[in-house]
Amino acid sequence: MSISGRISQSAFDGSRLRVILLLDLYEGAQQQFLDAYELMCKQVASVPGHISDQLCQSIENPSQWLITSEWESAPPFLAWVNSEEHVETVKPMHSCVRDTRSMRYSILRETGPRQPLTPDRASTRQQVAARVGDGVARHALTFTVKPGSESKVAELLAGYESPKAQVDENTRLRRTSLFMHGNRVVRAVEVEGDLLAALRHVARQPEVRAVEEAINPYLEQDRDLTDPQSARVFFTRAALPAVHHVVSGRPAAGDVRRHALYYPAKEGCGMELARLLAHQDAAAADDPKSPVYGSTVFQRDDIVVRLVDLTGELDVDPVASLGLKGPGSAAELERLLDGAAIGVEGSLETERNINRLLSHADMLPITDRSSADS
Repeated sequence: MSISGRISQSAFDGSRLRVILLLDLYEGAQQQFLDAYELMCKQVASVPGHISDQLCQSIENPSQWLITSEWESAPPFLAWVNSEEHVETVKPMHSCVRDTRSMRYSILRETGPRQPLTPDRASTRQQVAARVGDGVARHALTFTVKPGSESKVAELLAGYESPKAQVDENTRLRRTSLFMHGNRVVRAVEVEGDLLAALRHVARQPEVRAVEEAINPYLEQDRDLTDPQSARVFFTRAALPAVHHVVSGRPAAGDVRRHALYYPAKEGCGMELARLLAHQDAAAADDPKSPVYGSTVFQRDDIVVRLVDLTGELDVDPVASLGLKGPGSAAELERLLDGAAIGVEGSLETERNINRLLSHADMLPITDRSSADS
């Protein structure tokens, strides 16, 4: 996929990936941590797409450690880090680590032992063109609630008071969008500045803690947010990373509305489906006639959610709304989508099935709050 200035985030640019994990260990936990790291290394070494990793200890503060790893590209890393295998692999580290911070970077330039690697000599797995961002980080969480509790959970999630938007002088919670599809909840956030600082700020707010406690009895996955390990496992499993974000270069119309669409993929096809939708939305951003003003694609395993800002309603142009513009797009989506999971069977080339897919994929909006509402 070519990278235009309108794409501020993408896991599909083909470049190699550098992952940096900063850790602050408890005193006396160093040997336990080293044992857990050795076990993790043996497992990650066999993961497709993994190239290498390093473990470093601060020369200034021995409690501070750094793990760096290199991957052929972002998709294999995201598949690994969001897997149940990874959740189990890192559990032994939880009791050793006081705090962690993970950062992921595309490799744009690289200096060899003798001469710099210029753009014309760059590997095809390097991102030659830099993306132009908007200073906003995007992330989502998803979890399921017990069947029959959907209306009660929706009521609880819609009724709480918004937390303070300003986190510190550099970080602000810009927008929170919450949707449901059946018993699945998706909460997407946009943050100006430090995403981790904003998430921790929100988690500490009394109104947020109260609603989290209120929905606990309805969750299909048990959690205890007062237990750091239980909370860490829950939020690791609930993470729904943003894998692509694009916005049109044209001025925003006054009638732009936000929608969320749920695309359950066939087993093992989640990343490929997310890539298809990202490619479609990148093309839509360059089309002045497209109703798609901007979109963010979130993906974890076989769960794909597309948050899309449209000029007008979804059903005005169902093909564009679904991300099906262009020759062969409907057939490709049909190949990757578990249509039976949302009640669609047969060809997506027909108007009937396109409308049926749109109806079933359309998620129920619960809240959409910008910082101006806070």
